Amino acid sequence: MASDSQSKLQLVDKHIGVFPDFPKKGILFRDICPLLKDPAALTASIDLFEEHVKKNYPQVEFIVGLDARGFLFGPLLAQRLGIGFILVRKKGKLPGSTVSVAYELEYGTAEVEIQEDAVAPGQKVLLIDDLLATGGTLFAACELMRKQQAEVLGCMVVIELKELNGKDRLKPHSVFSLVRY
Repeated sequence: MASDSQSKLQLVDKHIGVFPDFPKKGILFRDICPLLKDPAALTASIDLFEEHVKKNYPQVEFIVGLDARGFLFGPLLAQRLGIGFILVRKKGKLPGSTVSVAYELEYGTAEVEIQEDAVAPGQKVLLIDDLLATGGTLFAACELMRKQQAEVLGCMVVIELKELNGKDRLKPHSVFSLVRY
């Protein structure tokens, strides 16, 4: 099984594109588009997330996906696990009553929100996104869950950019990353 997981990780890693100097000079952009284009690589990523969740969080009730690329992985994982999926969106994108949290960006602030009735107090959730950089958006999503009194079991990402230390910002929540650069 370990070698099967290792071969899946290698397949995922092989399908992460690299674009130097995007969106600006000095940035090495990691792109999930090649992963999404390849059915075997996408399946491998969901298999790895599923294996991690079943082993560590059998009590999870919802997968919470972050706008917008968490929406690509979250519903597939939730469906595999037989549980629900919750959207965390940018402010103003959800109908009905919502709860929001503001957070700091490099130049300014942003807000994320969920529908007020999306999660009930005490429900156990795992958050998922494509990338962990500085941790701002995932931190805000954790704050949304705290505000709703849900229990955050942990966070999951396809890619973690280690040098930006986003994992530190998310403590005490654990972070599971498929690949780290």
